[in-house]
Formats: sequence, C-alpha cells, structure tokens
Amino acid sequence: MSTTPPPPRPAEVVQADIHALMRETGGWLWGPTRARYEHLRDEWIAAMREEMATAA
Repeated sequence: MSTTPPPPRPAEVVQADIHALMRETGGWLWGPTRARYEHLRDEWIAAMREEMATAA
C-alpha cells in the first residue's frame, strides 16, 4: 500500500472552497469553522507552491 500523499488540489479549486466557506459563515470564523479555514489556507499555500515550482 502506498504511503505517498495525494497531490495537492489546484489552488483555484481550494480558493473557491475558501470563498464558499466565507459566504456560508458571513465571514465569522470560530471553532470548527476556523479550523476548516486554516486547513484550506494551508492547502492553498501548498497548491500555490506546487504550481510555482511546476511553472519554474
């Protein structure tokens, strides 16, 4: 069984998830919503790094 993590989702997809979360919450982030935002933010950063490395 492979232990390699899946490649990151495209940054634009993750960004759309962040925008949807902000719309759903009205911009208020606390508790599990805050944790979800932080996870998406970190995922977006990883995706951007991957895209920049691929473009270079």
